[in-house]
Amino acid sequence: METGNNVSNSKKVTLSGLLLALVVITLFLATVSPVNEMSLYALSSFFVSVVIIELGIKAGWAFYAASCLLSLIIPNKVALIPYIVFFGLYGIVKFYIEKLSKLALEYILKLIFFNIFVAVTVLYLNQLIPEGFQRYSMWALIVAAELVFVIYDYAYTLFIQYYRHRIRNRLRM
Repeated sequence: METGNNVSNSKKVTLSGLLLALVVITLFLATVSPVNEMSLYALSSFFVSVVIIELGIKAGWAFYAASCLLSLIIPNKVALIPYIVFFGLYGIVKFYIEKLSKLALEYILKLIFFNIFVAVTVLYLNQLIPEGFQRYSMWALIVAAELVFVIYDYAYTLFIQYYRHRIRNRLRM
């Protein structure tokens, strides 16, 4: 992701504020929606990449921190965990990994990041999973989750390309 550095302070504040509002809205919808939670978490994760493209990686980190803090106004704090520990952070991780410009290594590192998230999730949620389900289906679920992650990463890349080629010019940043 390229980063832009020639943006006035008022445009930075405006863009960041608008995107923060969109993150909070999508996270709120993810916490109250009985369906599509993961899609809404994924959508909320795309906004950090816009900040990185327009304002740089330091602003991306600040945006991530601000979005985590601001999202705490949402009543269901537990439902924010996927965003705070994975989805919100993924745009930043993706930025650093893709600077390597070695596709195979990039996917290995991205899968390692994702599998750390999955391992922590499984360790903490293990008591909630029925015993028979734990023995036989856990590995199948992990493999399925990895496939979904690869699709998510591809969709994220498509979003970044779409933003750069179609949306960015219209913002006049």
